[in-house]
Amino acid sequence: MKEKVTIIGAGGKMGMRITNNLMNSTEYVVSYCEKSEEGINKLKAKGLKVEPKENIVPDSDFVIMAVPDALLSKVTADIVPMMKKESTAILLDPAAPTAGEIFLRDDITFVVCHPCHPPLFGKQDTDEARNDFFGGIAAKQDIVIGLLQGKEENFKKAEELCKTMFKPVVKAHRITVEQMAILEPAMAEVVAATCAVIMKEALDMAVKKGVPEEAAKSFMLGHAQIPLAIVFGAISSPFSDAAKIAIEYGKKNIIKKDWKKVFEKKYIKKCIYKMLHPGK
Repeated sequence: MKEKVTIIGAGGKMGMRITNNLMNSTEYVVSYCEKSEEGINKLKAKGLKVEPKENIVPDSDFVIMAVPDALLSKVTADIVPMMKKESTAILLDPAAPTAGEIFLRDDITFVVCHPCHPPLFGKQDTDEARNDFFGGIAAKQDIVIGLLQGKEENFKKAEELCKTMFKPVVKAHRITVEQMAILEPAMAEVVAATCAVIMKEALDMAVKKGVPEEAAKSFMLGHAQIPLAIVFGAISSPFSDAAKIAIEYGKKNIIKKDWKKVFEKKYIKKCIYKMLHPGK
């Protein structure tokens, strides 16, 4: 028998990505739950039936929580009590589980999964794949996955489902949920995304100082690729001696000396709390 999957928030941003990969699945029977009118219309436009949660969740083997992190506490408190015994809940981000804001049941397995997204220097086979920056459409990517609680056999089944959700997946890296929170938000958002925003602000400053915007953008994007290729080993060329001096100058004038504290558990939890409770 095919296993039954329910997607909560199937018409949302992440929900639609997962829906697109599961709607024609031959391995699962998929049901769709959505509250917003916009999301419902998107699902209906694909010829999909939107059903009340009460009709589909109690009979599902897997329930995918494709809702914003800040809503997971409320949504899991609503959905998890109606799930059948020995079923599996799949969460798409480590923030709420790390903060202890997930409604848990001892007889249910909870799995956390998140896409790595297509790698910057990864080889893709088609133009469609090369332009699939998020992944899950055509580009090959890895995923990270962790067992929050529950049975190993259920985790293995959830891992196969997650590979389908984010296909085409090259490798599923099994890590702990705590390690996943080190990757995001600490590494990927607090550090990497912040640096990306600073790079754009630097470009804007160059334009403000009189550099033509087209020239500044071309120069920035070209020069951003080279140091990334060097530090991540995509090329064997080292930084020039002058560039090394400039990097040290930049560290002293832009980066706080104690910036690595953002990887400490208390700072990760502080960041997650702010993410889950905006304005507090």
